[in-house]
Amino acid sequence: MTKAELIEEVSRVVEMTRKDSEVIVEAIFDSVVRSLRGGDKIEIRGFGSFRTRQRQPRVGRNPKTGARVDVPAKRIPYFKPSKELKDLVNGAAAAPPVA
Repeated sequence: MTKAELIEEVSRVVEMTRKDSEVIVEAIFDSVVRSLRGGDKIEIRGFGSFRTRQRQPRVGRNPKTGARVDVPAKRIPYFKPSKELKDLVNGAAAAPPVA
């Protein structure tokens, strides 16, 4: 699903204009990014959690030339799905519907 498809789905389900749905989706994404930049963890019950992980600096290789390249330390976003989401994706029959 693309961002545009998500906006269309929100617009259809909530019966709003596409423009209003786009504002809502953008606000949610901006909030997630802002929280992750600040080092916060985002937890959405029944869906999963977003956080950042620290990657250590390392020495990589340029695949074209084989030259050594220093790769600096960096933070990367990480998503951990909830048990409920895993069960829904894997088709567990006992999983309650998502509200």
